[in-house]
Amino acid sequence: MVNGMIYFLSDAHLGSLAIERGWAHQKKLIDMLEEMSKDAVSIYMLGDMFDFWMEYFIHDKSKRQFHPFCKELRKLAKKGIHVHMFIGNHDLWTFGGLAQLTGAEIHYEPCTIIRYGKAIFLAHGDGLLPENWEKLYPKEIKKKIKRFIKLREIFRSPFLQFCFRCLPPSWGNHFGYNWAKKSRLKELANPCPYKGEDKEELVLFAKDQEKQQNHRDYYIFGHRHIELDLQIASGSRVVILGDCFKQWTYAKLDNKGNLTLHNF
Repeated sequence: MVNGMIYFLSDAHLGSLAIERGWAHQKKLIDMLEEMSKDAVSIYMLGDMFDFWMEYFIHDKSKRQFHPFCKELRKLAKKGIHVHMFIGNHDLWTFGGLAQLTGAEIHYEPCTIIRYGKAIFLAHGDGLLPENWEKLYPKEIKKKIKRFIKLREIFRSPFLQFCFRCLPPSWGNHFGYNWAKKSRLKELANPCPYKGEDKEELVLFAKDQEKQQNHRDYYIFGHRHIELDLQIASGSRVVILGDCFKQWTYAKLDNKGNLTLHNF
């Protein structure tokens, strides 16, 4: 389907201990993908599709719980639909296994694509800040951002990743899923709404890119679990996709280059 639709979704957090009825959650995501497959040419998943994903040196039997979802992605690929998965901050520990299981192309860094005459910047969104971010935020906010940056560096350390991969999967998963559960419960209890155009980090990042003459028509992100479609002064649109466990939101690009947000 040369001129088919292009879909964007993110943040399913499959396997989360904070989401009740895990199978029903996974089944709804599969139903969503099957509906998209009717007219899709490409599907982009922008990170945190899993609440925790680590590929150990020892075989991890618990990955079986995700076989239906992985099987659906392989089915899409066999249909000729290009399936792309970006790592997030919960599922960045893939070293080739996820690509094998799903047939998807894995993206480890943000990228810009050109589709239907539109330049589109794609990223999960964690760690993206404007260059002058330290001048933009008060002291307490800067402390939180610096803590997150440090944690992100730890998560991405090749040495620490190697050490964690040596653990028995049951140990590593117990730690990983419970860490993620605390994050999910904290978010559900105290959601962080849209901060406003002058404070939202991903909006400020997009504005900074435009200021540096790195023009894109669309900036599409996950990570924040809010739904946003904002046109900034340069004419670009900043889109934050929401999630696929509570809001069930996604974006669609048609063959004329029009991007729209939808609920499933």
